[in-house]
Amino acid sequence: MGIVYKKYLQVENGEKILVCNTCKTHFATYEHILSKQFFGQYGKAYLFSNVINVYTGEAEDRTMRTGRHTVQDIHCAECSTVVGWKYLVAYEPTERYKEGHFILERTLLNHVQM
Repeated sequence: MGIVYKKYLQVENGEKILVCNTCKTHFATYEHILSKQFFGQYGKAYLFSNVINVYTGEAEDRTMRTGRHTVQDIHCAECSTVVGWKYLVAYEPTERYKEGHFILERTLLNHVQM
């Protein structure tokens, strides 16, 4: 895979950064959370507008609670842990707002306070 060049998030003092629970690689800030009302494979999950330091797997169709979607698993760029997925296509018109956004599993995240 080559050398991994990680990005680091810059925040004000006291703000929290969401990181990989395994290796503490930066993923996002709380400002990037669009919704906390999601569930993943392991329980609670968050919908994000953007995440960093991840790479995507193969696209596949999955039937979820809210219908069929084309998604890609997202892996931590440092430790390769699958931490969630990216929505590519939502086949239900009411679910199209998810397209291009990311789900991160809450149990696979930790936070660091800057």
